[in-house]
Amino acid sequence: MKQFIENLPKAELHLHIEGSFEPALMFEIAKRNKIEIPYKTVQEIEKAYQFDCLQDFLDIYYQGASVLINEQDFYDLTYSYLKKCAIQNVRHTEIMFDPQTHTDRGISFVTIINGISRACNDAEVNLGITSLLIMSYLRHLSEEDAFKTLEQSIPFKDKITAIGLDSSEKGNPPSKFKNVFEASVKEGYIPLAHAGEEGDADYIWEAIDILKIKRIDHGNNCLQDQTLVKEIIKRDIALTVCPLSNTALQVVDDLKDHPLKNMMELGLKVTINSDDPAYFGGQVNQNYIEIQKALNLSKNDLYLLAKNSFQYALIDEKTKQKYLNELEDYYNLNK
Repeated sequence: MKQFIENLPKAELHLHIEGSFEPALMFEIAKRNKIEIPYKTVQEIEKAYQFDCLQDFLDIYYQGASVLINEQDFYDLTYSYLKKCAIQNVRHTEIMFDPQTHTDRGISFVTIINGISRACNDAEVNLGITSLLIMSYLRHLSEEDAFKTLEQSIPFKDKITAIGLDSSEKGNPPSKFKNVFEASVKEGYIPLAHAGEEGDADYIWEAIDILKIKRIDHGNNCLQDQTLVKEIIKRDIALTVCPLSNTALQVVDDLKDHPLKNMMELGLKVTINSDDPAYFGGQVNQNYIEIQKALNLSKNDLYLLAKNSFQYALIDEKTKQKYLNELEDYYNLNK
């Protein structure tokens, strides 16, 4: 099963680039930029990457992001992740980035976007991986702040495909961002949002009805409401589920209790992703491996999960079909 997963062609649809920041690279960039961080060694950073809840994680996450200053830093961070994609047979990835995490500390939007997109372009040439960018608004900040980010992004629209909504979910419902999402869609961005990770089913209703999102990031708590489950299936909206993230942040106590299999049996279109792999104990393949073991998933289950990852990617039909054909061939040879 491990070998089957490792060689399985797949896409990753839920990945925060700041959350792919490995301790060794953080240490190296902090040193390069002469930034004081409260850790003397890579091992100390690794120890700090252990936490109990979403807020503890976000605190270390923002601290790590603070060492990113120059275009080259964003390039190195992104290219490091894309190299890991190549090793894992990830053919396509959709990368979320949080401009406000950086612009709020004086880093220009152009520095961020140029570093990340240059790495994506190089990875397509050198590694054969396609990618696109999702600009995420931070939900613990105001809608007004999100509007500023939208404005800053306009000159770089050709480099950004979608918008997302992330950070602390509780107390920051999707409806808070109704106007900025409407304005973003008018600019041509595809709307996505985190919903139903910590927030309950009502947050998912708001995300699909008010923000009109095309994909739900996480979405675990849709299972609280059977009408909602039916509605998600009816609208053909996929869920980007992140198993190891769910246990790290105690959304799920044990992977054996993870609702992924149940979601699939109900007819929900589920995908497997790593979320913030440097912090949550594994890249996308590790998420596949651990959830397969915990829920005793079959090769057919894994094939369907990988199929969903291409089917619900925000790519053109021709590219999508190319990846789906490759997956089909692989599965037929190895089932």
